[in-house]
Formats: sequence, structure tokens, C-alpha cells
Amino acid sequence: AALNAGVGRGDMFLKGDLGDDLSIVDLNVRSTVHLAKLVLRDMANRGEGKVLLTSSVASMMPGSYQAVYNASKSFVQSFAKALQDELRDTPITVTALLPGPTDTNFFTRAKMDNTPVNKMPKDDPADVARQGFDALMRRDKQVVAASLTSKVMGTVSRVLPDPVKAAG
Repeated sequence: AALNAGVGRGDMFLKGDLGDDLSIVDLNVRSTVHLAKLVLRDMANRGEGKVLLTSSVASMMPGSYQAVYNASKSFVQSFAKALQDELRDTPITVTALLPGPTDTNFFTRAKMDNTPVNKMPKDDPADVARQGFDALMRRDKQVVAASLTSKVMGTVSRVLPDPVKAAG
């Protein structure tokens, strides 16, 4: 099963609409938990299964002007790690997919057309999906997909202090 929910909004947290923030939490967090509960129970009853949870390289960054989105993807990342630990002695695999900026309508829907991240090159969604699927089939715990730029973002995010990442 692939749980690939993701919606965001690019705005200063204090200026943003509370309803928009809660919609991000509802889709990115609540629906992921809800669907994971359903599919994992079914997989446990069958005695096998694989789940791909889409987080983001943004989950490793403070996310100025995307505070709720980045926090929601941090939740998904933490959730994936917790499920991996809980299911470690079972034939059920949970893989976290951490894509970088991807060429979808995400940035337009998030009202982020004029942001630096929207102006940078983006990954091909087919490449991201293929790398996520391949990692899931290999039973990897995590994959940062797809381009070298995204992989570097993921690696650098692990070592840079949060204030430096937030200023980026």
C-alpha cells in the first residue's frame, strides 16, 4: 500500500489561515494514521505486507514559511520509524519515502509559485515513484528520492544545525 498524502501552504505561520493549517494536518497526518491503521491491521491478519509512507526531505528541516507542512511530514517520518520498530519481528515492512521538490502542482496549490523552492529544478514524479517502489520491494526502511540534489538535501539536513537550515 502507498500512503501518499501531501498538501501544503507557503505563508508565515502567524499570517496564515487556521483552517488551512488544520486542513494540512487533517490530510498529511490524520488521513495517514487512519489509512495506516486500516491497511496494517489487514496486513497483520494476512501475515504479510508492505507500506510506503510518503514523508519529505522537508521533514528534516524547520521549514520557515511552511511550518505546518514540514511539521506534518516530520510526524510522518517519526510515525514510519515507530511502525518499523513495532513491526520489526513481523513480515510487514514500512518504508518512508522522502522526496525533494517534485514537478507536480503542489507548489501552485500551496500558493508558492513565487518562492525560491518553486523556482529550483524539480524531480520527475515518475522517478520518485519508481525509487519509492523499488525501496519498498527491497524492504528498505527509508529512501531519499529522486535526483542527486534531493539526495544531497537529505544528507546535508542530517548534519546542519536547525538555524542554518531554517535560514536557507
